[in-house]
Amino acid sequence: MDAILIYLAVAEAFIAARFNNACNWHCAYCQVPGLVRGAAPEIDEALLARELTGFLNELVHGQFMAEHVPEDARVIRDIAFSGNGEPTSCATFSNIVRQVVRIRNEAGLAHVPIRLITNGSQVGKPDVQAGLHLLAEAGGEVWFKLDAGTQADIARINGVSIRPESHARRLALCASLCPTWAQTCMFRWDGKVPSEEFVDSYMEVLEQAGLASLKGVLLYGLARQSFQPEAIHLQQLSADELESIAGRLRQKGLAVTVSP
Repeated sequence: MDAILIYLAVAEAFIAARFNNACNWHCAYCQVPGLVRGAAPEIDEALLARELTGFLNELVHGQFMAEHVPEDARVIRDIAFSGNGEPTSCATFSNIVRQVVRIRNEAGLAHVPIRLITNGSQVGKPDVQAGLHLLAEAGGEVWFKLDAGTQADIARINGVSIRPESHARRLALCASLCPTWAQTCMFRWDGKVPSEEFVDSYMEVLEQAGLASLKGVLLYGLARQSFQPEAIHLQQLSADELESIAGRLRQKGLAVTVSP
């Protein structure tokens, strides 16, 4: 499965995968050790199908839940495309989405949502758009990365030089193809909380994308250790500080979930 990781939210249980730790972004808070620039290698689709089929069968009919998951958490919450790189950089993304939908349904799990966690950079590609259509038809959704609202802040946090208005257009396009949440990580940088101007510019990108087109915002803090050199600049925000930012977003009519 290489740079595409199929993640089932069952006490953070993972299907075995092989990664190249390559991404076209370099986020300061990324938990991937040895992160390099690049795209997903060729995906062994037959192997992906065997592993996902086998693991879902073990979850539904085997002993995995009983042996590895607390009793009150024995539920498959989602099947997610995530991983140690950008999943939509895979050359056969739409075909893999098609396979995952089929395998999920054959396992009797059509009610389990499929989610794509993405930086959104590849949304303009026809194959990615085809995959988003398939995801929408299967009742899935997208978590689309947006952490800042100026070119300088995006470069500092995400390690890429992109114009915020261009990313707003990609977010709007994504939301037109599949139900989409903006996924945002906020934190202190060198001890400083996000300024009012920082949050204003971030909200402006959301507005450019079209607030009504979004399912909402998934706002979270530094949940995992960063393995990037920039980690020395990062410190957690408190739950109250995140809630304060969420409050401003809710005033715009957005649904917001907060994970400190």
